[in-house]
Amino acid sequence: MSDVLPVLVDLRRESEELDRLVGQLPHERWSTETPAPGWTVAHQIAHLAWTDRAALLAATDPTAFADEVAKAAAAPESFVDDGAEEGAALPPAELLTHWRTARDELWSALSEAPAGTRLPWYGPPMAAPSMATARLMETWAHGQDIADALGVTREPTDRLRHVARIGVRARDFAYAVRGLTPPQEEFRVELTSPVTGETWQYGPDDAPQRVTGPALDFCLLVTRRAHRADLAVQAQGPDAERWLDIAQAFAGPPGTGRPPRKGIPR
Repeated sequence: MSDVLPVLVDLRRESEELDRLVGQLPHERWSTETPAPGWTVAHQIAHLAWTDRAALLAATDPTAFADEVAKAAAAPESFVDDGAEEGAALPPAELLTHWRTARDELWSALSEAPAGTRLPWYGPPMAAPSMATARLMETWAHGQDIADALGVTREPTDRLRHVARIGVRARDFAYAVRGLTPPQEEFRVELTSPVTGETWQYGPDDAPQRVTGPALDFCLLVTRRAHRADLAVQAQGPDAERWLDIAQAFAGPPGTGRPPRKGIPR
């Protein structure tokens, strides 16, 4: 539990922050359209509840989860939307309860996972700390969709370190999901904390190809919550330049991403 606990604590804090944002919303605001086409605030929370349940199944019953992966493979373009649609049809209070229960049960399951256990997922299998990191990333990203829909500016925290880390580690997956061959050499990634101003560093310090910029902007980029043209993330080297066009921190199809804001500052 010691390895996964710090991430689980941050996951709980991230979830609670989003819960405070939506917990007191009037019923009619749950139908507010978010930047994800066809998804309302209710769809976003329903998706989090659905993926928390899927992660719980992966952690507690890998055989049953394999059946879910097979269903997803049979309908790769619709299975995510179908899960969100089902949950979004619930009354907001019931949906909130569903999400809270799912995330609490997942928290317990991940905290009890034996060290070294690899949990199956729709992408590569993950250790419990990586699964918790992935859930934090999803919670933050879908929370960003909701905040944008409601016109709320969230204060960035150093929990973004988890999102940044999974974005860096998922570099080769971003190529693979598009049928591309990733570069052989690692990149150097240097990101500025939104809280302390310190630099978060990944990869060899002598790597010739580099990515630099604010951690918040990098996280928006790898979760595809903002267009690269609107972000202060810079690349040095042709392969690093290409990566910033395709980077993603999540499993599954990349989607269309956000359009540029045509010079409107965030």
